[in-house]
Amino acid sequence: MKFNKIKEELKSNPKTWLVTGCAGFIGSNLIETLLKLNQKVVGLDNFSTGYQYNLDHVENSILKDQWSNFSFIKGDISDYETCLNSTKNVDIVLNQAALGSVPRSIDNPVISNNSNVTGFLNMITAAKENSVKRFVYASSSSVYGDSQELPKVETRTGNLLSPYAVTKYVNELYMDVFYKCYGFESIGLRYFNVFGKRQDPNGAYAAVMPKWISAMLNGEDVYINGDGETSRDFTYIDNVVQANIMAGVTTNTEAFAKAYNTAAGGRETLNNLFAAIKNSLEENLPELKIKDAIYRDFRAGDIRHSNANIDQAKTLLGYEPTHNLEEGLQESLAWYINDIKGSK
Repeated sequence: MKFNKIKEELKSNPKTWLVTGCAGFIGSNLIETLLKLNQKVVGLDNFSTGYQYNLDHVENSILKDQWSNFSFIKGDISDYETCLNSTKNVDIVLNQAALGSVPRSIDNPVISNNSNVTGFLNMITAAKENSVKRFVYASSSSVYGDSQELPKVETRTGNLLSPYAVTKYVNELYMDVFYKCYGFESIGLRYFNVFGKRQDPNGAYAAVMPKWISAMLNGEDVYINGDGETSRDFTYIDNVVQANIMAGVTTNTEAFAKAYNTAAGGRETLNNLFAAIKNSLEENLPELKIKDAIYRDFRAGDIRHSNANIDQAKTLLGYEPTHNLEEGLQESLAWYINDIKGSK
């Protein structure tokens, strides 16, 4: 696998990476992998959606010498000086800092824009000014909007359905313009329903996978929006970490200034996901009494079906997903069982 070769090359030729949003779900998994590869990592977070305990978990998961390669900056990407300071002497930026969630953006489009557009522009400009070699950032499958086409292909999108989708589409426009105007190398990754360890199950805007797992483990109600036949391309965190690193080090000039579907390339309904989680938990913890799901109205701004064509990422980045939904779900459940049940 090409990624294994890249990891060996990084160990022998370490680089300096800046991971924004490093205390969040995806960011903390990125810094853990990079530090295990003996890279030097700078982390930036304002703790608006990230948590110190995610960083603590990373520290406890790696060697002391590896953790010594990590330095942390508490700050906000909406502050340009913070972006300038954090990008100094950095080779590669992995920009994960953003306010996620379609419903959050509908509730408050201004704060989503401030983080996802103003913050993004601050960070990509600061990276350019400090001669960062590569800028990789989190885009979203929400940019496909109301497109009915399946699987989703990067060059064909529909009408946007939420302020969040608008912010991510604007990121892609800036990426393209920065390459045309300045020759600045950046790559966008359109995440499709990422899940895995350290994903927060709490709060009004929590993702469906950790929210359901936590509810089932705690004997709480599980809600399904709509009829449950909505489908998603659920993508395990290890696949997303791989895509970020491959995008960060690729030497393929054809890969620059493009956005890539970052997914497993499959599709599963919410009803089937509920059944899979329920069956697996009951198999591992026979004492659990899991309630039947409660159905409620469809959620505003949601698309009906999502499934990614990942050929472009495979061809231009060398991306090869290692986990399908079932494999990722088993690893995730093992972590949540240990984390949630073990904390009681």
